[in-house]
Amino acid sequence: LPVCKSLISSNGHLWKQQRRFALSTLKYFGVGRKSLEHAILDEFTYSGKNISDLKGKPFNPHVIINNAVSNIICSLVFGHRFEYEDERFIKLIKRFDSALQILYNAFPLLMRCLPGPHQTVQQFWSEVKDMIRSEIEEHKKDWNPAEPRDYIDCYLTEIQMVSDSRKKSTFSEENLVMCTLDLFVAGSETTSTTLRWAFLYMAKYPEIQEKVQAEIDRVIGHSRQPSMMDRANLPYTDAVIHEIQRMGNIVPLSLHHSTNRDIQLGDYTIPKGVVIIPNLTSVLFDKREWETPYTFNPEHFLNEEGKFVKRAAFIPFSAGKRVCLGENLARMEIFLFFTSFMQRFTFSMPAGTKPVLDYCFGVTLAPAPYEICATLRQE
Repeated sequence: LPVCKSLISSNGHLWKQQRRFALSTLKYFGVGRKSLEHAILDEFTYSGKNISDLKGKPFNPHVIINNAVSNIICSLVFGHRFEYEDERFIKLIKRFDSALQILYNAFPLLMRCLPGPHQTVQQFWSEVKDMIRSEIEEHKKDWNPAEPRDYIDCYLTEIQMVSDSRKKSTFSEENLVMCTLDLFVAGSETTSTTLRWAFLYMAKYPEIQEKVQAEIDRVIGHSRQPSMMDRANLPYTDAVIHEIQRMGNIVPLSLHHSTNRDIQLGDYTIPKGVVIIPNLTSVLFDKREWETPYTFNPEHFLNEEGKFVKRAAFIPFSAGKRVCLGENLARMEIFLFFTSFMQRFTFSMPAGTKPVLDYCFGVTLAPAPYEICATLRQE
């Protein structure tokens, strides 16, 4: 992503102030609370209808999943969702998706110097930023600081407060644009990619999919939608979700960190101020931490009694102070979308094809494009 002004790429006072504001604002608008559950489940209703309308025919789930997940962050940031046919929404998601598929975003300074098709990313980001600026201008027309509707409203209030007090601050309209971009990365791309891996793994391991569905049927049934309150009573489903995240390994290289003092690591001395890129793959597939590191095995997260157990080596959202900003949102979305899809559909590969776990490396490690069939389950 463009450097220096964003939540992801910045550091120091700017990073602290913007991250603190983003976390508190997202919490205010429902992240981690019941109110956001309804928005996620409503979005599943739209995406579920799109899938059921296909009547079991093969389809690429990328667009449908992207639309559903992106609309959640749109609701939080813009204050409204989009119809999937809305031309502005289609353009926003296409441009954003195209930019995120390019490795340039993970190593901007390096990739900027190399020739190739990734250079088009500048144009993609420029178009996305223009769309965000348009939303900001629309907000200003009927903005009421006393009644904030979303992240943009709250941010505009901060800008006004700083302007009135004449204090030095990191809040500005340009930073608002950049932070909004980062919220889309943290709140949509990771979840969308994880769910696409989920469909693929369920098609590859139908016996595991059947066990998940049996547990959901027993605990939730078909008369109501899932809730975050169900999670404690769905240990096997929870274990499968965690194993999808572990094996999916969607962010192999975590966000850049920096040493704040000289440190000794084995025989190496790492001086203060050195950029550190954590290798999450080395932890998620460490044979000293996982019984069968290269096998899809939900038992990694279950004890002998079949109860869910946390693992210290499970760090798909990274760790430390720069842990993924959208972790709480992503956990809600992944659980509610996954259980909802499993409750309603059975996923399988088109006739004559087998699941292939190939991947594409962009900002996230995403599954290579594939088609899948979703059969409506009998109640």
